[in-house]
Amino acid sequence: MLGMLFNNKEVKEMEYLLKRELEELLHDFEDNRIDRVVKHAMEERYQILYKMFARVAPPTECMKYMRSKAVFRERESL
Repeated sequence: MLGMLFNNKEVKEMEYLLKRELEELLHDFEDNRIDRVVKHAMEERYQILYKMFARVAPPTECMKYMRSKAVFRERESL
Protein backbone atom coordinates (compact mmCIF):
# COMPACT_ATOMS: atom_id res chain seq x y z
CA MET A 1 0.00 0.00 0.00
CA LEU A 2 1.18 3.47 -0.83
CA GLY A 3 -0.05 6.63 0.83
CA MET A 4 0.08 10.04 -0.79
CA LEU A 5 -1.01 13.51 0.21
CA PHE A 6 -2.53 15.79 -2.41
CA ASN A 7 -3.62 19.40 -2.21
CA ASN A 8 -7.01 20.42 -3.66
CA LYS A 9 -5.56 21.42 -7.02
CA GLU A 10 -3.81 18.06 -7.38
CA VAL A 11 -7.01 16.20 -6.46
CA LYS A 12 -8.92 18.08 -9.16
CA GLU A 13 -6.19 17.23 -11.68
CA MET A 14 -6.30 13.55 -10.66
CA GLU A 15 -10.08 13.59 -11.00
CA TYR A 16 -9.81 15.14 -14.47
CA LEU A 17 -7.25 12.57 -15.66
CA LEU A 18 -9.26 9.65 -14.32
CA LYS A 19 -12.44 10.97 -15.96
CA ARG A 20 -10.72 11.13 -19.34
CA GLU A 21 -9.36 7.59 -19.00
CA LEU A 22 -12.73 6.22 -17.88
CA GLU A 23 -14.51 7.96 -20.76
CA GLU A 24 -12.04 6.50 -23.23
CA LEU A 25 -12.47 3.00 -21.81
CA LEU A 26 -16.26 3.25 -21.82
CA HIS A 27 -16.15 4.38 -25.43
CA ASP A 28 -13.80 1.54 -26.40
CA PHE A 29 -16.03 -1.06 -24.73
CA GLU A 30 -18.64 -0.26 -27.39
CA ASP A 31 -16.20 -0.99 -30.23
CA ASN A 32 -16.99 -4.43 -31.66
CA ARG A 33 -13.66 -4.61 -33.49
CA ILE A 34 -11.76 -5.02 -30.21
CA ASP A 35 -10.98 -8.63 -29.30
CA ARG A 36 -12.44 -10.25 -26.15
CA VAL A 37 -8.99 -10.77 -24.63
CA VAL A 38 -8.21 -7.09 -25.03
CA LYS A 39 -11.60 -6.12 -23.60
CA HIS A 40 -10.90 -8.32 -20.59
CA ALA A 41 -7.66 -6.42 -19.96
CA MET A 42 -9.55 -3.16 -20.45
CA GLU A 43 -12.12 -4.31 -17.88
CA GLU A 44 -9.40 -4.93 -15.31
CA ARG A 45 -7.95 -1.48 -15.98
CA TYR A 46 -11.43 0.07 -15.77
CA GLN A 47 -12.02 -1.48 -12.34
CA ILE A 48 -8.72 -0.11 -10.99
CA LEU A 49 -9.30 3.38 -12.39
CA TYR A 50 -12.91 3.48 -11.22
CA LYS A 51 -11.90 2.59 -7.67
CA MET A 52 -9.29 5.35 -7.72
CA PHE A 53 -11.85 7.79 -9.13
CA ALA A 54 -14.37 6.87 -6.44
CA ARG A 55 -11.85 7.96 -3.79
CA VAL A 56 -11.51 11.50 -5.11
CA ALA A 57 -14.85 12.24 -6.79
CA PRO A 58 -18.27 12.91 -5.28
CA PRO A 59 -20.83 10.08 -5.57
CA THR A 60 -22.87 11.96 -8.18
CA GLU A 61 -19.83 12.07 -10.48
CA CYS A 62 -19.09 8.38 -9.88
CA MET A 63 -22.57 7.44 -11.09
CA LYS A 64 -21.77 8.87 -14.53
CA TYR A 65 -18.94 6.37 -15.01
CA MET A 66 -20.59 3.32 -13.45
CA ARG A 67 -21.27 0.48 -15.85
CA SER A 68 -24.69 -1.16 -16.07
CA LYS A 69 -25.49 -4.57 -14.58
CA ALA A 70 -26.13 -5.95 -18.07
CA VAL A 71 -22.46 -5.39 -18.87
CA PHE A 72 -21.41 -7.38 -15.82
CA ARG A 73 -23.68 -10.29 -16.78
CA GLU A 74 -22.15 -10.25 -20.27
CA ARG A 75 -18.64 -10.23 -18.79
CA GLU A 76 -19.38 -13.25 -16.59
CA SER A 77 -20.47 -15.25 -19.65
CA LEU A 78 -17.07 -14.78 -21.35
